[in-house]
Amino acid sequence: MTRSYYTPRGGLPAQHEQLYDPARFTTAYAVIPAACMTDIVTSALPGWTGARAWIIARPLSGFAESFCQMIVELSAGGSAPQPETDAGAEGVIFVTDGVLTLTLDGQDHELDAGGYAFLAPGADWSLKNAGEATTSFHWVRKRYQPAPGIAAPASFVSHDDDKPAHVMSNTDKWVTTRFVEPDDLRHDMHVNIVTFQPGGRIPFAETHVMEHGLYVLQGRGRYLLNTDWVDVGPGDYMWLRAFCPQACEQVGDEPFRYLLYKDVNRLPGLTL
Repeated sequence: MTRSYYTPRGGLPAQHEQLYDPARFTTAYAVIPAACMTDIVTSALPGWTGARAWIIARPLSGFAESFCQMIVELSAGGSAPQPETDAGAEGVIFVTDGVLTLTLDGQDHELDAGGYAFLAPGADWSLKNAGEATTSFHWVRKRYQPAPGIAAPASFVSHDDDKPAHVMSNTDKWVTTRFVEPDDLRHDMHVNIVTFQPGGRIPFAETHVMEHGLYVLQGRGRYLLNTDWVDVGPGDYMWLRAFCPQACEQVGDEPFRYLLYKDVNRLPGLTL
């Protein structure tokens, strides 16, 4: 399988174009299409140089509350000496284009497209682009939730190429690339890659407590979000609150792959 990792390039559509579908925000889900990721919706990040970010998810009261996700573009020579300012936050970096230098606990790692890093709460890390071309990556952040008697997880670096795809039951067309094992209770979030080969599908409406962020890396699919079927393709982002029904069908000849966030492995808190 030839892998590709869609990366936004910014710019603006021409005045004759009308790229409104499938952008939507509902009480159960949101869809941010690739066409929305233009220059005028980027944010600057304090303490970063040569960077701009598409912030595609952030905690919203009454919607999805557990995580933040952004796509960061770092130009040649750009850097972030102290990216994370919240000592209780954990994170995942996933590179889609270029080469990113991650300094983690004093050791340098070069991450190219498909490169993955889990950043433990309190980790000492920084980023720079030492190359001559722009690099782009996803940065997923969550406030770590400790559990009694369970140690916090350690940071690690990996790559899409280094992890086997786990086949789901009753099919060889639906697989998950896991960077953390599901039964490792140190981790309270997973950021994985889900792949559907031609003809693959989720054959039931998943309805569960996990919040989701799904960024389409490659291919096309039809996705059930609550009561709506939505056509999505490379660069489209789906943001789901807890218990939003979801299912999907792969479309076309190319594998349908997306980067998936979900919160896991913790007893739900209670509020009055």
